[in-house]
Amino acid sequence: MNPNARASHQLSHELVDTIRGWGRELGFQQIAITDTHLDAHAQHLRNWLQREFHGEMNYMAQHGALRWEPQQLLAGTIRVISARMDYLPDDDDPQRILDDPNKAYISRYALGRDYHKVMRKRLAQLAQRINDEIAPHNFRALVDSAPVLERGLAQKAGLGWIGKNTMLINSKAGSWFFLGEIYTDLPLPIDPPQETEHCGSCSACIDICPTAAIVAPHQVDARRCISYLTIELSGSIPEEFRTAMGNRIYGCDDCQLVCPWNKFSEPTAEVDFAPRHSLADISLVELFAWNEQEFLDNTAGSPIRRIGYQRWLRNIAVALGNAPSSAEVLQTLHARRDDPSPLVREHVEWALMQHSQRAQLIISN
Repeated sequence: MNPNARASHQLSHELVDTIRGWGRELGFQQIAITDTHLDAHAQHLRNWLQREFHGEMNYMAQHGALRWEPQQLLAGTIRVISARMDYLPDDDDPQRILDDPNKAYISRYALGRDYHKVMRKRLAQLAQRINDEIAPHNFRALVDSAPVLERGLAQKAGLGWIGKNTMLINSKAGSWFFLGEIYTDLPLPIDPPQETEHCGSCSACIDICPTAAIVAPHQVDARRCISYLTIELSGSIPEEFRTAMGNRIYGCDDCQLVCPWNKFSEPTAEVDFAPRHSLADISLVELFAWNEQEFLDNTAGSPIRRIGYQRWLRNIAVALGNAPSSAEVLQTLHARRDDPSPLVREHVEWALMQHSQRAQLIISN
């Protein structure tokens, strides 16, 4: 399309339908468009940071207005294309794994290939196709790769509402999906925002949270959240939360598992999100036996790799401390009692102490 055609065509809703069709071809379940006005969501973020709910996630307090003024991130941005891609694996039974204390529970989003890479590539392809076939434009494809208020943008684009657990919830698809964006200077027609919430009086996510991290509706204290503790926290996990972690070694899905809207979620057909290396159903003992090279090999291309080997062992040590006492579990923990990492040794000692205390309790009874 020549430059004059861009103006004369008015970038109509029919054109947007074409873009949505291309999005579906690239594996996105939903594409919607919004403007760049994020004042309400920006204020919510500022309030959250003021309460220091971000913990060690200093990057959340950085970059200032870049988060809520997209045009500062890409000059000339007037529209944001917001995209949704489902990720829940087919034939998966996360609750069964969570209920088995000898199994390792890994948040379902992390079982397959790193979604950052998958989605960013597809969004860049979509943006380039718009550039080639509709109109030349400046664009940037984003998937957690820059300071972006992605849930706020998705809500404004009509992809769902932000639930009491702070997840974006779609009335037809639940919340088991990733979000990504394309910033663009194209004057595309915008979609109506999601104006209403549909959580009602339900408090299931608040009630189920193992560490009471959802301190109020729409307010998560990350310092208490198992996802933060197992992924973002670099040092020792506070002892007050270790027992509540159960067998969750990377992330936590409890608030999604209990959300009634997820009865509408559909399993993904995306091959890249299929579980790798049996991580959807694997024992804690087996994972704790991985050496560092096995960890690196088995998490290649996975979001898990970014926490590093020491934090991986730290998390599993806590889970083994919460597992039922058995000769195999105790032997596995003792094998790492002299681990080179002080962080790992600390959590192994805590785990062994849990088994010792439980044994003493049985004897005393």
